[in-house]
Amino acid sequence: MAASSSSRNPVPSVGDLVQQARRAFQHTFGGEEPRVSVCAPGRVNLIGEHTDYNQGFVLPMALPLVTVMVGSKNPDQNVSIVTLTESVEEPRRVDFVLPQNKETISPGQPGWANYIKGVLRHYRAGPLPGFRAVVTSAVPLGGGLSSSASLEVATYTFLQQLCPDDGDKVAKAVACQQAEHTHAGVPCGIMDQFVSVLGKEGHALLIDCRSLESTLVPLKDPNLVILITNSNVRHSLTGSEYPTRRRQCEEAASILGKDSLREATLQDLQNAKDQLESVTFRRARHVIEEIERTVQAAEALKRGDYREFGKLMIASHNSLSFGSGGGVRKSHDGRGIRWLYSHLAGG
Repeated sequence: MAASSSSRNPVPSVGDLVQQARRAFQHTFGGEEPRVSVCAPGRVNLIGEHTDYNQGFVLPMALPLVTVMVGSKNPDQNVSIVTLTESVEEPRRVDFVLPQNKETISPGQPGWANYIKGVLRHYRAGPLPGFRAVVTSAVPLGGGLSSSASLEVATYTFLQQLCPDDGDKVAKAVACQQAEHTHAGVPCGIMDQFVSVLGKEGHALLIDCRSLESTLVPLKDPNLVILITNSNVRHSLTGSEYPTRRRQCEEAASILGKDSLREATLQDLQNAKDQLESVTFRRARHVIEEIERTVQAAEALKRGDYREFGKLMIASHNSLSFGSGGGVRKSHDGRGIRWLYSHLAGG
């Protein structure tokens, strides 16, 4: 889903990013040409907020903003990785020896490298060789467009070229999710990694986060525009609010006697209202209603009923902003990004 770079379209193309990374690789590693080039996209979630870790439905789409990794295999177990992203913490180069036992790969400093180390740890084939690589990305950090998942999936795809696995795309997404859990310390759901692996140009992707089944939803209407704007609210899942909200949802499901809120009804929740703190009750109610809204939204998109989809978006926004205790969701996507459909207002 790459777009060409120009004054009208500032999104760098995959080719532009690859050339930038190749030049940096040659400069860093003595003029050598990288043998492998891969990329993975960021994403925006259209509807389905806080439903993924509750085993519900989400409806994201992949973006033309991608992370690129170029590099070559080493004859030994030495690993050298350089990032061209200036906003990450120093140093922007890491060097380490890849252990024979992947389970001993531990997180450390700098933090950006932990996403890569986590993928090395959870990669589904082996033994992995050492390698040299350069990473660059058009996905903004902290903007809510899943720069971390894009980096994880790009890393996994890079490793597939060095040491092929069985090609299972769902297992690939799960391995990248596990990398974020264990090495970045983020208890994220499966959505970001899943759509980065399985997203398709011109489509949104309805994901069942319980069964890990997905359905492509066409977005090819030439009159349809998705606008993503920067609210300048920096997104981070590693703070206290996201884990707190997840813990509250799990607590609510436990009190309801359910494995997850996916299995709960509004009547179940109402029956247990006296056992739940008010914020926990509202957040659980949002999830239960949001799961249903997301399914309805996917059907509306399939019909081309953008007015109905817009109503569901607004209901989702209102539920997050006013009905579920606020928290990390300051804008609709709640991650430093707001987005709109051109058909929302009708007329």
